[in-house]
Amino acid sequence: MRRMTARPANAHQARLLRLLRDGGPNSRAQMGDQIDLSRSKLAVEVDRLLETGLVVADGLAASRGGRRSHNIRLAPGLRFLGVDIGATSVDVAVTNAELEVLGHLNHPMDVREGPVAVFERILEMAAKLRAAGLAEGFDGAGIGVPGPVRFPEGVPVAPPIMPGWDGFPVREALSQELGCPVMVDNDVNLMAMGEQHAGVARSVGDFLCVKIGTGIGCGIVVGGEVHRGVTGSAGDIGHIRVEADGRACACGNKGCLEAHFSGAALTQDALEAARSGRSPALAARLEAAGQLSAVDVAAAAAVGDAAALELIREGGNRVGQVIAGLVSFFNPALVVIGGGVTGLGHTLLASIRSQVYRQSLPLATGNLPIVLGELGPTAGVIGAARLISDHVFSPA
Repeated sequence: MRRMTARPANAHQARLLRLLRDGGPNSRAQMGDQIDLSRSKLAVEVDRLLETGLVVADGLAASRGGRRSHNIRLAPGLRFLGVDIGATSVDVAVTNAELEVLGHLNHPMDVREGPVAVFERILEMAAKLRAAGLAEGFDGAGIGVPGPVRFPEGVPVAPPIMPGWDGFPVREALSQELGCPVMVDNDVNLMAMGEQHAGVARSVGDFLCVKIGTGIGCGIVVGGEVHRGVTGSAGDIGHIRVEADGRACACGNKGCLEAHFSGAALTQDALEAARSGRSPALAARLEAAGQLSAVDVAAAAAVGDAAALELIREGGNRVGQVIAGLVSFFNPALVVIGGGVTGLGHTLLASIRSQVYRQSLPLATGNLPIVLGELGPTAGVIGAARLISDHVFSPA
């Protein structure tokens, strides 16, 4: 079902919509305090937004002397779809206009099955959320994929862990299927946007968001905006070399960070530690389940298994080595660590911190928090909803 949502007519209306999205219902007077418009001009723009149906009156505002005005809020029926395609699973969520998650589904899915199979699953999950009464249709959808994206066209470009996706028109194909505007970006950029909107990076203008999962990437936020680079590949830190003649990587090079510490690399190292007898805890978990993952490494480390702890420390040191270079170059206010491997917790965080604080200049690290993300698996879908809402709440 196509929803013919209007778009704001000018930059003033767009800013008002984003204020209401980020701050919730507000009075005209309070909005006037935050936006550089005369009272009469503000009234005109709010009345025009009321006519479009993008905003509605929402009860009386608190008195500031004189006649009380109505609060204004975004239309309660607006719905955004957030989709976070990972290497091994897909998350799909419905949000309202303020980007509150109303329903969230996760399903295992191998991205290497290709775009057609993945899209079928996404559409099934979206239909299930609609059937639950959470949305009649969608006013826009944001999609995250685990690889570089040519952002204006919404097209993946030579993604190393996504065979069959190179050049596929994700934005166009899903827009036709869903009947609404679609925006596509790299998954770690959306994680950064999610943490910025509702997580640990709220109100931070310049920060790095590092995702350690099946792959490793970095979202770069400058002045409150995601920096994507000329071709959309900014932040592809998983392919920075950390070992001169190291392991072969999926990108075709050797010694990449991703080849030495990502979900796949950690699983490989855990299997070796279990089979060689270096890790009794991992050997026991392998015998019980027949396979290992980062979750098993975390569990083994939690009971003091020396080999598991060493795997985490080595990986954290390598990640910290790369982040230290980024910190010296970019001088961020915050570094956020997210992704599936963050289940390794504070042992990992301590290793990353010690490397960064040791290698970067004191001026850059003297007041630099390095923290785990707050939102976990919802960071990507909230960021995806933020991405498409930025588009819908921009001038037509």
